[in-house]
Amino acid sequence: MRRRSIYRVGLCALALLAGCGVNVPHVPVLENPRAGRTFYLSPDGDDGDDGRAPRTAWRTLRRADAVRLQPGDRLLLKGGTRFPGTLSIGPGDAGNARRPVVIGSYGTGRAVIAAAGTRGIGVYDTSGVVVRDLIVAGDATSYRSQDGVGFVSDLPGKRKLPYLRVTGVDVSGFRNGIRLHGGREGAGFRDVVVDDCAVHGNRDAGLVSDGPAFDAHAPEYAHERVTVSKVVAYRNDGDPGAAGHNTGSGIVLGSVRQGVVEGSDAHDNGASSSPRAVEGPEGIWTYDSTRIVLQRNVAHDNHSGSRVDGGGFDLDNNVSHSLMQYNLSYGNDGAGFLAFTAVPDNAHTDNTIRYNIGRDNARKLADYGGIVVVGSRIGSLAIYQNTVVARANGSVRAPALRLRPRLGAVSVRNNVFVADGSPVVAGQGAFGTSEVVMQGNDYHSPEGPGVQWGERRYSDLAAWRKETGQETQGRRATGTGADPCLAEVRVPAAGRDPRGTGPTLGAPTSRCARALAGAAVDLRAVGIDAGPVDYFGTPLTGTPGLGAVPVAPKA
Repeated sequence: MRRRSIYRVGLCALALLAGCGVNVPHVPVLENPRAGRTFYLSPDGDDGDDGRAPRTAWRTLRRADAVRLQPGDRLLLKGGTRFPGTLSIGPGDAGNARRPVVIGSYGTGRAVIAAAGTRGIGVYDTSGVVVRDLIVAGDATSYRSQDGVGFVSDLPGKRKLPYLRVTGVDVSGFRNGIRLHGGREGAGFRDVVVDDCAVHGNRDAGLVSDGPAFDAHAPEYAHERVTVSKVVAYRNDGDPGAAGHNTGSGIVLGSVRQGVVEGSDAHDNGASSSPRAVEGPEGIWTYDSTRIVLQRNVAHDNHSGSRVDGGGFDLDNNVSHSLMQYNLSYGNDGAGFLAFTAVPDNAHTDNTIRYNIGRDNARKLADYGGIVVVGSRIGSLAIYQNTVVARANGSVRAPALRLRPRLGAVSVRNNVFVADGSPVVAGQGAFGTSEVVMQGNDYHSPEGPGVQWGERRYSDLAAWRKETGQETQGRRATGTGADPCLAEVRVPAAGRDPRGTGPTLGAPTSRCARALAGAAVDLRAVGIDAGPVDYFGTPLTGTPGLGAVPVAPKA
């Protein structure tokens, strides 16, 4: 299936045009007061003016590129107008967290940077930069080879350049919409926020970060403290000619220590990814990273051109101490929620998947399912309080939970698993309780609570318990096959929370909740944090019931 190529960067570029043999106009030295300078661009401007007011605005991005920007400086483009070319901010340009360099729009609407075969905005080996309220659009050449808004550090050593902000920006028509790229030794960026942006119609990914090749014995992460919020990533279609690596993902965090993706929406990505690809795209995922939180997002109708991936959410190779919670996944070609590793290095460890809702995933690929765990030596993975419904899509019939062989310590507790056929759970190994622990789950199907466990298929829980030791806690029998009576609900989004935009699932009815009573296990008694709230934000008290919505939301 996987993974992960490090993208190459071509750097002559955008940094200092004069250094690349291009003649640029002389830039007079201007006073830099405490508040910084403001420069204006307008299609009606004149590059011979001083650029310091709308009436004396410059006309071209090329003229603006010749200015060395200092802390507090602002470069503002006239809203509602179009500027051909590219902007570059290099080592000679720098701001800081208190006085960043700001690139944005003025007047009415957002300005458009129209790149032709280049990046839209490139930031090289510097930081203290804010990019806001712009539209960045590429052409066919940019789509094949360039990043729309690219932040690149190839400095020697492990230095993290601080403070980047991208907000209110729409990026389309590039290889990658927004990209953070780190150096081979671990150089990169720290304190990065991408907020309220749209990344769409790009080839390889809407938003992506990457860094050095991962070494499990001495991991280095290029980027630290990365926050992605309220980002919509859609129709990033993939490369039909790229068989050797994944293309067509929505949001990807790679080589990050401490990151968050929240309140974001990834949909309709990956449709044109290669039919021969050995690894495919996902809606929102992370790899080679630690302490990542994916929360309150939605991923739906994502695709794969091949027979791999195309799912909603993924904790991929070498992810550790990370959390996937309060997400909605539906209508994807592949897994709703995936934990995957292709490398037996014990680096995929101490991760949690909890309080998520998955509905009707694996629409194309029956080898996946609602929640899927794949890979050698996945350790300390806790899967609890999720609600997963898997209904057949014609002849494509996938289980609510799929576990593939060679797992380490995986626990599956207090989930609701529903399928319209059997098996509800496909355990492709006869896992002992040292490898996989199943406790307190609901396994419901009209055909009965079928469980595949290695070569055996069990039609009732009692026989499975007796022969495997699963769904027991000491002498107590746990779990059930009762109907949870889940109703489809649509809950209005809170603020920009995208989860209210699609079909989700509510709490069991009171009659069915009584039938589920007693099946759950006390998570605290087995050393697991049950969490403060359920999927809808309802506070939890005592021992939760089953699923992502163990109690009914308040009216």
